[in-house]
Amino acid sequence: MTTIRLLCGVLLSAHFVLALTPEQRDKNIKSFEYVWTTVRDKHWDPKLGGLNWQAVHDELRPVIEKADSMEQARSVLTDMLGRLHQTHFGIIPAELYSEVDADGKKEAGGGPGSIGFDVRVVGSRVLVTSVEPGTPADKAGVRPGWELRKIGTQDIAGVIAKLDQKFQDSSLRQIIERRTVVSRLEADADKDVAVEFLDSGNKPATKTVKHAVPRGELTRFGYLWPTYVWIETGRVKSSAAAIGYARFNMFLDPPRIMGAFGDAVQSCSSCDGFIVDLRGNPGGLGVMAMGMAGWFIETPGQRLGTLYMRETSLNFVVNPRASVFAGPVAILVDGASASTSEIFAGGLKDLKRARIFGTRTASAALPSVIEKLPNGDGFQYAIANYLSEGGQPLEGLGVIPDVEAAPTREALLQGKDPAQDAAVHWIESQRKHP
Repeated sequence: MTTIRLLCGVLLSAHFVLALTPEQRDKNIKSFEYVWTTVRDKHWDPKLGGLNWQAVHDELRPVIEKADSMEQARSVLTDMLGRLHQTHFGIIPAELYSEVDADGKKEAGGGPGSIGFDVRVVGSRVLVTSVEPGTPADKAGVRPGWELRKIGTQDIAGVIAKLDQKFQDSSLRQIIERRTVVSRLEADADKDVAVEFLDSGNKPATKTVKHAVPRGELTRFGYLWPTYVWIETGRVKSSAAAIGYARFNMFLDPPRIMGAFGDAVQSCSSCDGFIVDLRGNPGGLGVMAMGMAGWFIETPGQRLGTLYMRETSLNFVVNPRASVFAGPVAILVDGASASTSEIFAGGLKDLKRARIFGTRTASAALPSVIEKLPNGDGFQYAIANYLSEGGQPLEGLGVIPDVEAAPTREALLQGKDPAQDAAVHWIESQRKHP
């Protein structure tokens, strides 16, 4: 906070910060040493790609010792991790970490509720990409293609502009921007939210939308925050082909999700093609990708890729099912598809078993853990590297679609889905010209 003081008739400008106590300084130094040592001892590459990690320590240790605030201390830690040039390494401020680490914060019927529609940031616009039927948002008249402009009194365009500037060179920009908007929409489940849109007629439309219990079933796994997980399956509209469809929001709850996925594929054994929609899916359990890929791979021993850890490696070997779908497979992805979604899509693409439609994925495929530091902050670090079967790292590159098809306001307002429409067209063409 900047304060203005008048001393002896002279106007002075100063930055007022709360000085750290000796104990807090000591905890920051201990946190620094813990982060540095963890990277040294647990990073999958002992040589850190040639980075002189000891030199980084010796350069930044005096800086952390002189840090006069938590912000300065975090800046030093962030700078140190930034030398790795890898995602999944970062510092989570204590106030945010305490929220993530809260035991049982999200119980059934508690925590944020669902607003009933999804969004994507396209250019500088936040567009509604889908509306869940029967939800308060649907009943209020919210429709795909509408542009979201305000949440309460907050101008969303300003928020996106700041994020664009901060993450302009990051492949994680779309997933961060989407999560930022959704978190604001779902922040307080006990209160209705007033949202201003630009409707299909380019006129401002303010809707008061009530929260609803999220769809799906509340799933708990290990230290992950309890999450509602859902899957939808069926057929895609096509006048020229029979096309199966499956979409799910996370690779979690294996018995239910993998069971429903398998049923969808089996029920479509005679279909002309199958679409797996992973848009917005941030990932989850990597082993589920192997099991699901087994519905589309006939040859035993095929791999989606390899996970490289410090002492060993794990091959994502696909085990074919007794009855495999042999027709064309299309996978839909976007900038909010990450982790296991990228492993599944990238692996099947490399094996030439699927064609990818949409936009580039988030380039965030590495498994990571989060630990609490002595100063109360959280420390996220990756524990392995991943290479696709084609030998390409997904980290920093992502899965590049075979067919680029991004959503537009015009298409959404017309009820069209460019990525899905392109996938349907391809499957139809395969039926005519096998």
